[in-house]
Amino acid sequence: MNPDLILYDLAGADAALRFSPHCWKTHMALAHKGLSANTVPWRFTEKEEIAFSGQKLVPVLVHGEHVVSDSWQIACYLEDAFPDRPSLFGADAARSLSLFVNAWADTTLVPVLARLLLPEIHGLIHEKDKDYFRATREKRFGRLEDLPAAYAHRIADLRAALLPLRQTLGKQPYVAGSQAGYADYVVFGMFMWARCTSPLELLAADDPVHAWRERLLDAFDGLARRAPVGATVETA
Repeated sequence: MNPDLILYDLAGADAALRFSPHCWKTHMALAHKGLSANTVPWRFTEKEEIAFSGQKLVPVLVHGEHVVSDSWQIACYLEDAFPDRPSLFGADAARSLSLFVNAWADTTLVPVLARLLLPEIHGLIHEKDKDYFRATREKRFGRLEDLPAAYAHRIADLRAALLPLRQTLGKQPYVAGSQAGYADYVVFGMFMWARCTSPLELLAADDPVHAWRERLLDAFDGLARRAPVGATVETA
């Protein structure tokens, strides 16, 4: 029996467009556990809708009386609350290593990808979110209109940043080893952020990271590959 789970999930102007990298970490974690959740589309300025969680960001998971925010905390909750289902980590030591990969993805990949994706995202979000999105993102990354001029440089930066991942995936099919685990999903969430919002080709076809991304797009009966993408996005 599938438990009653509710997931508050970032959406674009089209409620079907779900593009948050952190929410995608949770989508993949749920699928790995064989769980499904009723998703509630949430937008940047709807802070009051998740005030019950004691903070202002998604994902937020509700399971009965339990309310869990932050993708890492949600993964740990799912692992501990449903121990009879496939493990996200495999062992306690692997949980600690997954935490490191999560921190690496958030601190290394997010800043580079943001500079590549923010202009497209601004065009895909709800009108009520646009002023907030522009004001908050431009404080960190500069004017949205100025970002495309550096795209070639930023893609080169991204590919260079992926070197540890590339070397790992040249020796084994997944970050977690022979099978995918949460360490894979925390990085894959970043690529879903890009896939759902931008037509930019971020990876060379012969890159081991590209093959790994394709495997995860097909995982869980193509859960990620079937996900709606922005109207401006071309997918192969």
